Amino acid sequence: MKIFDFRTPLQKEWDKLEKQETAFLNKKSTKQQSKLNALLEEKVPASLQSTLDNAFNKAFHTVFTRGTGIIEKTYNKEKAQETAFINHTLAAKAKPKRKALKRVSKTAGRAANANLAVSTAAGVGLGVLGIGIPDIVLFVSLVLKNMYQIATSYGIDYNKDKERKFILLVIQGALTFGEQQQWIDQEIDYFIDYGHFRSEKGIDEYINDCAKCMSGELLYMKFLQGIPLVGAIGGAYDFVYMKQINEYARIKYYKRFLSEKMYR
Repeated sequence: MKIFDFRTPLQKEWDKLEKQETAFLNKKSTKQQSKLNALLEEKVPASLQSTLDNAFNKAFHTVFTRGTGIIEKTYNKEKAQETAFINHTLAAKAKPKRKALKRVSKTAGRAANANLAVSTAAGVGLGVLGIGIPDIVLFVSLVLKNMYQIATSYGIDYNKDKERKFILLVIQGALTFGEQQQWIDQEIDYFIDYGHFRSEKGIDEYINDCAKCMSGELLYMKFLQGIPLVGAIGGAYDFVYMKQINEYARIKYYKRFLSEKMYR
């Protein structure tokens, strides 16, 4: 039993975050096929994969080029920026209190949790109606809104190309497994450490990779969502995927925040 703990509040938060990150990554070490996916495997048309690839690709391009302004109207960005400024000012002291550090993370968490509820309601509602493919634009919009709000909580300008790449990698890292997930996680950590990516790929390539990742992971659920009534089951999985993205995003953005303070 430790009688004295000489770690600083910053070190305590870092240690706690590392445990959360390790737990998340351990869950992503291998992928187990669900019984529902196995049941649907033979029923899904071979052409659906490419249809979903294109739909997700188009959705990201649409939101990035024309939808960001619309998304920003769905929440009070100015207030979020003001809150972020206050939180960061309190956490910017030479020896910040742990409460001040946690406040930044909690603010990001509140926005993420609110978006979970919206995503679930939208997915289930459209699933009841048998609307699967058209739900993709809405789902991508909610995912990006969530990422935008988390980024804003940390005082980050998500309209920059490098930040959009970061967002796209975080989404992939949340949904992939095994070696691919490990590579993406390492790429994200490299950016956190050095402020740039090892890859020289353009934003379009990042979008393509993310679109394929999402279409591959959501293939069976989007097929199921396209069937009236029972599609509610597929729509409910929007919550599952959004929750994974939320968890991973909150870990990685908080890691950026703490890292800047640990090594500045």
